[in-house]
Amino acid sequence: MNKKALVIVGPTASGKSDLAVKLAKKFRGEIISADSRQVYRGLDVGTGKITKKEMQGVPHHLLDVANPKKQFTVFDFLMLTNQAIAEIVNKKKLPIVVGGAGFYIDALAGAATFPDVPPNKELRKKLEKKSASELFGILKKKDPRRAKIIDPHNKVRLIRALEIVERLGKVPPILKFLRTLEYKFIYIGLKPDNLRGIIGKRVKKMFKNGLLDEIKRLKKSGVTNKRLKELGFEYWNPTEESVIRESINYAKRQMTWFKRNKKIEWFTPSAVEGLNQKEYKAIERYVRIALKGD
Repeated sequence: MNKKALVIVGPTASGKSDLAVKLAKKFRGEIISADSRQVYRGLDVGTGKITKKEMQGVPHHLLDVANPKKQFTVFDFLMLTNQAIAEIVNKKKLPIVVGGAGFYIDALAGAATFPDVPPNKELRKKLEKKSASELFGILKKKDPRRAKIIDPHNKVRLIRALEIVERLGKVPPILKFLRTLEYKFIYIGLKPDNLRGIIGKRVKKMFKNGLLDEIKRLKKSGVTNKRLKELGFEYWNPTEESVIRESINYAKRQMTWFKRNKKIEWFTPSAVEGLNQKEYKAIERYVRIALKGD
């Protein structure tokens, strides 16, 4: 008999965390974050990390588990997530995976490939001298498909993509590779019509809540300027205008990735405040039926 896990996806600021808490309280669930930056300690305001108050007593996993000075990989995510799911299931509760990191979620579901390409030190040394915009331009020419869904400001990922292109000719497409757990995944997606307004509201809140102070604390703790760039546009010389613009672009890349997954049942919040009661009830009914099904 297949065990079941709920997966909630969507672009940044779409209301995934709020929905996850509601569904966790309704269906006795615990939440696992699938956000590639909320794993880092100290990255709270800029990543929109859920607060203790907002958790409403629901246990959350994979938040604040990594040092921001070091790279957290998809393999780290799989190891910790598998452990968290096992713990949740042992308590006879529902695992709810929530986040916008499409590659992490695909890897967990066994729908991602990890190319066996060793590091090319000479190529990396050459590419390190180029800016992120130059690297992104090269990738657009060599592998336009990968360029559509990669963060154009993340030099680490850009260099790795170009390293794979150099070896294989292109970044391999998403393929069946790994199924770490035999679970049936129930997918829910949130796709707000007014995403630009929602993002604008969130970014203003980020600055009001102390984003610039958060960056100062990270620097004081030893996080370098180079690492701040790798951690995202919110952490590198941010202004409200630049963060709004880049957040919208990031949301578009997230949706490009998620649109390939035909198993996602999409719902559209109609208000800036998120789902209204009717919309939430529709999701609740869908989850209840899916959990009872084979």
